[in-house]
Parts: sequence; C-alpha cells; structure tokens
Amino acid sequence: MRSRFIRGSGLTRGGGLTRGGGLTRGGGLISGSGLVLVGLVVTLAALVFPVWSYEDRSGTGLDTLNAQTESTEFGPLSALDRDFITKVRLAGLWELPAGQQAGERGTTGAVHTAGEHLVEGHTFLDARVREVASQLRLELPSQPTGQQRRWLAELSAARGAAYDERFANVLRLAHGKVFAVVAQVRATTRNSLVRALADDANTTVLDHIKVLEATGLVDFDRLARDAATSGPQPATRSPAPPGPVDGSPPAAAPVTPTPSFTLPPAVSRPRPRP
Repeated sequence: MRSRFIRGSGLTRGGGLTRGGGLTRGGGLISGSGLVLVGLVVTLAALVFPVWSYEDRSGTGLDTLNAQTESTEFGPLSALDRDFITKVRLAGLWELPAGQQAGERGTTGAVHTAGEHLVEGHTFLDARVREVASQLRLELPSQPTGQQRRWLAELSAARGAAYDERFANVLRLAHGKVFAVVAQVRATTRNSLVRALADDANTTVLDHIKVLEATGLVDFDRLARDAATSGPQPATRSPAPPGPVDGSPPAAAPVTPTPSFTLPPAVSRPRPRP
C-alpha cells in the first residue's frame, strides 16, 4: 500500500524526514544549524590544540629556557640573568669614565651634576655586580665593548656646548635601553641574587635618566625615533661559561672610585653565604 504524506510535514517513504524536518532516509542529521555547530567545534579544536600542546614541543621558548638555565644555591640562573650581570659590568666600564669626563669638560652645572651621579652610581653598581658574580662563580668582562669605546671616543672629540649635548643624548639613549632590560630581568628572574641586583640597578639607572634629562639637552624626538626604528638587539654574550665555573673566578679589573664622592647605600644585599 502506497504511503501518503502531507507536503511540508517532512515525512518520506521509510519514515525519514526531508528538509525542514532535518532527518534524511535512515534518520541522519543534516540541518543547517547542525552543520554550522560542527564547523565551529572543528575550527575551535584546530586553534586550541597548538596552544595546549605548545609546551610539549621541542624548540619552544620554554624548551630554550630550560636548556640554558643552571641550578645555583640562590635559585635557577638563566641565560638572561647571566647576560644582565654582564651588561651591568659593561655599563660601569664606560659610563663611569664618561661621568668623570663630564665633571671635567662639561660647561654647565647640570652636566657636572649628571657626571657626579654617573660616577657615584656606577662605582656602587660595579662593587655590587662583582659581589654577585663572585657568589655565582661567573667571570666578568674587563673592557668595554667596541660600541661603548666608540661612544667614549665621540665624547672625547667634542668640546664646549657640543660636548654637553652629545654627553646628555648618548648617555640618555644608553640608559633607556638598559632600563628596559632591568625591568624584564626583575620581572622574570628566579635567582635571589639577580633579583636584588636588578633592584639596585633599577634605582641607579632611573636616577641617571632623571639627571640627564635635567640638563635640558635631551632630544626626546630622537629617542622616540630610535625606539620606533631599531629592531631587537642581539643579546650581549658574556665571556662566562654557561654555568658556574670550577675554582675561583679570576679577579676583575678594579675600578678606582673618585674619593670626593660618597656611594649611595645599597637598596638590598644578598644574604651571606653559610
């Protein structure tokens, strides 16, 4: 006997539903909303899976962090931590003599004051970084980088008002870049000695930025252009091995403090070794 159906009801021969009912012969779901839902689920799964599995994939940032981190009694010491320690030492190797030169060659009281702050701050930080490096058994550089030597040469070649302007802008540019590194290290380090050194460096670098800006000679437009056009700089590689070294580290080249300057008190000090 031939089955009868009412148009619009969606019933077909065999009991399936047609378009409108959402079921085909045999009961399969093919509604428009069902297809959209399935598509959204598949897309979401494709987006979430790489994020969920990222930490388990070789070559990721976490994989690199683990590979370049060494254990110490003060907490894990990462490649960024070691690079930061090196940069603090390098900063003192050229900014301290630059500050001494500003005290002799600057033509304004504000430039003289900035030079005094550089000498005070980097004499203090140099003592701190050598203390930290000794406890972590890391070697430190004894000479400025090529770029830092070129900056010193540029300052030495300048005279009068041109010297004041060059001093303020070169040192302010350098301190701005270091300031960003200090913030990154302070936010991420797991080593208590590095954390304390970052606190001291943050206080010192911010003080230097302020006194350099107080000269009234800083070209802020140039700073903004430099930040907008310069790409990520490669990390300065420390001559130290990837982890603590055996035996006593070689003595770093001493930096002679200027007798007329009093060092600021330490913001924090590492706990003495037992």
